[in-house]
Amino acid sequence: MPSVALLPGDGIGPEIGAAASQALDALGDFEITEHLIGGASIDERGTALTDEVLEACRRSDAVLLCAVGGPKWDTTDPDKPRPEQGLLGLRKGLGLFANLRPVRPSDALLDASPLKRDRIEGTDLLVVRELTGGIYFGDSGRDGSRAHDDCSYTVEEIERIARVGFEAAGERRGRLT
Repeated sequence: MPSVALLPGDGIGPEIGAAASQALDALGDFEITEHLIGGASIDERGTALTDEVLEACRRSDAVLLCAVGGPKWDTTDPDKPRPEQGLLGLRKGLGLFANLRPVRPSDALLDASPLKRDRIEGTDLLVVRELTGGIYFGDSGRDGSRAHDDCSYTVEEIERIARVGFEAAGERRGRLT
């Protein structure tokens, strides 16, 4: 039986998680285990992602993350945990470095777009975004009247995201920009 680590998280997340669980139950037999992440985990455990939850996700066949964050946990204090640290820790811990965002406008909504119909009709675009390097995991801090937020990538990070882009372009018989 396939196992799913369900991470409802915060805000509307628990509602989404409950609906997703119902959908999975209707589809077949899944072993669903629920775990805390984000603000809910901060409130309960003092951190946005525990090692135990990360390990449960590694052992699962799939991870269903619903939502993290909300005004309750907004802070500018760099020493306080923030809900998005759970998401970033999950990405890094599971090696989830590529975000694929397809852009294909729905025919029914073409005339509702702020762009002219002839500009977007037939659009088939895939945005490939790197998730575990750069600004997400760069060093940041403050020193007196100076602040920094470093954005750097390794050669390996660039090569692997480029590889995903080239493979996707090849599958779609498209171009990579």
